Amino acid sequence: MTAVRPDGLPPALTWPFVVAFAALLGSFLNVCISRLPRGESVVSPPSHCPRCRTPIRCYDNIPLVSFAVLGGRCRACREPISWRYPLVEALAVLVGLLVLWRLGATWDGLRAFVLSLLLIAVAFTDLETLLIPNRITLPGIVAGLLLRLYPSPREVMDGLWGGLVAGGIFYLIMWVSPMVFGREGMGFGDVKLAAMMGAFLGLSVVLVAVFLGVVAGGVTAIVLLLSGLRRLGEYLPFGTFLALGGVLAALWGRPLLAWYLG
Repeated sequence: MTAVRPDGLPPALTWPFVVAFAALLGSFLNVCISRLPRGESVVSPPSHCPRCRTPIRCYDNIPLVSFAVLGGRCRACREPISWRYPLVEALAVLVGLLVLWRLGATWDGLRAFVLSLLLIAVAFTDLETLLIPNRITLPGIVAGLLLRLYPSPREVMDGLWGGLVAGGIFYLIMWVSPMVFGREGMGFGDVKLAAMMGAFLGLSVVLVAVFLGVVAGGVTAIVLLLSGLRRLGEYLPFGTFLALGGVLAALWGRPLLAWYLG
């Protein structure tokens, strides 16, 4: 007899369900990444080719599968489809599997999964447009606090402190940078992104996320400078690295913190 998980679903159903569900959400994230920076609706009009504007039929809109079947090109105009689309869908699936493996079908797992999806959208939006949409971060702060109501409403206070401290750190950097360096060091979008991560992760774990994001951004900046791909003073989309730190902290933040303190 197939072993049944505590959540009531056998593993033979749980894992495929997570893959399919995460892929669908990844497809929706692509819509958000494409439309939110332009202030467009994520609901209407339906999905269409960004070049020829031809509506995408349902059988051409299957996450990952349709991109492979079409050879990465629009069926109507044969123009290339950006690799960002299957990449975001694959990352959503990967995150779903990692959350299920690390945290299981638990409330903590749900919180980590929702946060990770939001951070994927933020990372690619900032990478492409140098913008972090309020329509992701502000509702994200509320969602993070609401998801901390269980198992104890006291967890909400940890989320509030996490959001205030993490957001406060980046607000301080944003405020001080023009006076010290003569230019803006952070945008207000980074402040709201940090606050959203704090609402989801709580005070201690969000500090791990910030540290990981700073390290990732710093190492990348050094590599780009040494390779000549960036010049000193050029803007780097830090929200992308902060988002990476948030995903890593959502999955491994507590073990890393325990290792560091222990």
